[in-house]
Amino acid sequence: MSKNNTGSTLESNQAAGTRLELLLFQLEHKQLFGINVFKVKEVIPYQPLTRPAGAHPLVKGMATLRGITMPIIDLSQAVGGPEMAEPEKGYIIITEYNRSVHGFLIRRVDRIVNTQWDQVQQLPSHLGKNVYVTAVTLIQEELVEILDVEKVLDQVVHVSTDVSKDLSGRIHAENRRVLVVDDSTVARHQIQRALEQLGIECTLLTDGKHAIDLIHQMQQEGIDVAEHFSMIVSDIEMPEMDGYQLTSEIRKDPRLADLYILLHSSISGEFNVDMVKRTGANKFIQKYSPDDLAEAVLERLKEPPATGA
Repeated sequence: MSKNNTGSTLESNQAAGTRLELLLFQLEHKQLFGINVFKVKEVIPYQPLTRPAGAHPLVKGMATLRGITMPIIDLSQAVGGPEMAEPEKGYIIITEYNRSVHGFLIRRVDRIVNTQWDQVQQLPSHLGKNVYVTAVTLIQEELVEILDVEKVLDQVVHVSTDVSKDLSGRIHAENRRVLVVDDSTVARHQIQRALEQLGIECTLLTDGKHAIDLIHQMQQEGIDVAEHFSMIVSDIEMPEMDGYQLTSEIRKDPRLADLYILLHSSISGEFNVDMVKRTGANKFIQKYSPDDLAEAVLERLKEPPATGA
């Protein structure tokens, strides 16, 4: 199963900013899990793996597939379940997240389905920090858990959040505030740690609906939102209201014409550049590089480099 078989359908669905195409699969139990098809490069039967000495316990081995050498992670074990029994009878989902390619070992593929972001609901926050699901949705009366893949990968690949000194030294951004909107706990904290190195205060929200609610509340209180926040840094894939919808809603309000919106997503490609233009966002960058993020924020703040930097 290759992503290329569904790419055109996915693009037409996403163009509306409300549609979501999910690859559904199972691990060791009947529970259905889902990930966005746009992040899936291919699904293949199990391949022989080579396990390097000292590899992370979640990494079952390395494989070279389509000319790319990648780690293969036991997804069942990574989300707190049992280690995959008889992995040779399973499948490997090849994904691209945050500029790198990884394989996830699963038991079986179910199907590809279409739904809408407003049919996807976030999990209650009180479930704890060890939950690897970012949202849930009902597909033909079956509960589907949408994985927080960034959180899964963070166990194996700890992404640096350090901004280069020549960037962090350019600006003293006291009283600068940025609204960060992302449904992944890991991603929110990565962005926050990077921006705090620029002296920027972050307000963190989990989806576009919460962001719109906050903006409306601030407007009712007489607060100039575009003056209060230097910019919005928003993910694209989010439950209830995605980043495209959030941008479109903001652009409907003339009072928010000057509110700068940076879309920041692990989904790459020219498609996002096109959607930035269609929805009225100011810029798109791919997750996750703290320097790229810092550069984009500094560009918005239009601060010249510090003397001698």
